[in-house]
Amino acid sequence: MSLSLRKPSWWRGRTVVIGIPYAWLFLFFLAPFLIVLRFSVSEMGVITVQDVMTVTDGVVKLAIKYSNYVFITSDDLYYKAYLSSVKYAGITTLCCLFIGYPFAYFMARAKASIQPTLLMLVMLPFWTSFLLRVYAWKGLLEEGGWVAEGLTHLGVDRLLAAAGMIEVPGILLHTPFSLVVGMTYTYLPFMILPLYANLSKMDLRLLEAAADLGASPWVAFWKVTVPLSKAGIIAGSMLVFIPCIGEYVTPELLGGPQTLMIGRVLWDEFFSNNDWPMASSVAVVLVVLIVIPLAIFNKYQAEAQERR
Repeated sequence: MSLSLRKPSWWRGRTVVIGIPYAWLFLFFLAPFLIVLRFSVSEMGVITVQDVMTVTDGVVKLAIKYSNYVFITSDDLYYKAYLSSVKYAGITTLCCLFIGYPFAYFMARAKASIQPTLLMLVMLPFWTSFLLRVYAWKGLLEEGGWVAEGLTHLGVDRLLAAAGMIEVPGILLHTPFSLVVGMTYTYLPFMILPLYANLSKMDLRLLEAAADLGASPWVAFWKVTVPLSKAGIIAGSMLVFIPCIGEYVTPELLGGPQTLMIGRVLWDEFFSNNDWPMASSVAVVLVVLIVIPLAIFNKYQAEAQERR
């Protein structure tokens, strides 16, 4: 009587299901990141980046250049660009949350028959080219544009000037205001969709229970709805904040000299200065600044869920 040593079919299936996402992450995230990391510690040749490891007369030489990272910490340009990117990404995330939460709440509480229509309206901007949508905002915010004329007529431009979002009243384009408007419009669907997915699954009987216990609708919203939608808020904020930090197109088309972000610095280092190692170092630092806090947050979030 012989015993089969083959693994059960369920084990093989589970391995494939788990392995495919990991293979995808390796091919399209880890492998490119390792290439960029190698560029960041290499020396720039006349045309291309030189190899870190060379073999000469049977001797293996490893030349790692870390001066780019030292230069990043000593130059105010990179420090200010990182801070500016974090600032504008944070402002955009808050604006998307402020606008997107009521819209997602309305979608989740709407009749089931019209929810697909509302969902389609949220996704409708994706049917148009990203560049065309950003260029459209240039026309709307420049002098004589519909939005610019409307805000000027209402006196909003004077309030924006007092808040430091624009330099002088009447000039809305190529300012921090136009940058925030463009990025908020671009990434708003990424905030609405996770919130809608979370709010639509909420048990409405909890609100009825809160009302029976004497809670007003406003108190029930803050005590029940908002805590239960925390996962959607976090997911939407991450989907908006992370790509906003490295944004290049919107700051280039709608921003101005005072809205320097790290994406512009990367472009200049790659294509203007032709300094690939320096640009790669800036990109590696940017990835580390995003991944490490996110990993720490996820760790404490998982520990908090285990303690419940």
